[in-house]
Amino acid sequence: MPLISAGLLLFRRCPASGEGRFEVFLAHPGGPFWEKKDDGAWTIPKGIIEDGEDSLAAARREFKEETGITAEGPFLDLGNITQKAGKVVHAWAWEGDADAAAIKSNMTRVVWPPGSGRWLAVPEVDRCAWFSPEEAILKINPAQADLISRLAKLLG
Repeated sequence: MPLISAGLLLFRRCPASGEGRFEVFLAHPGGPFWEKKDDGAWTIPKGIIEDGEDSLAAARREFKEETGITAEGPFLDLGNITQKAGKVVHAWAWEGDADAAAIKSNMTRVVWPPGSGRWLAVPEVDRCAWFSPEEAILKINPAQADLISRLAKLLG
């Protein structure tokens, strides 16, 4: 059975850049595996839905854990995507603003180097940034790029 996650895509409108322009807020995973990866490595803040948990509630919880930011609706349903390894991600967008330099991520533990048996504590997210849709599609996990296209359609 595939893992099922839920996440949020924060966006802000950029009227100075032209009608219909917006930016999206993406997260870069923490830890040594991800530290030198950029294009294709960024993601929406997301995580596993716990047993019995509402998927939107899980998305809001994960966003808070990974960024320190409390997500406020309304939320726009972006549907779901399936990542390369089979993980299904349910996603919503919400409009707001955030200081990317001020994020505060929770910590997680990883074995590093792989197979060594040594555990490292690392932030789940090491940084966040705002991107235009065109930039974001290059930066984000390729399976999640469709979420940005779906948001663009919803915003007209």
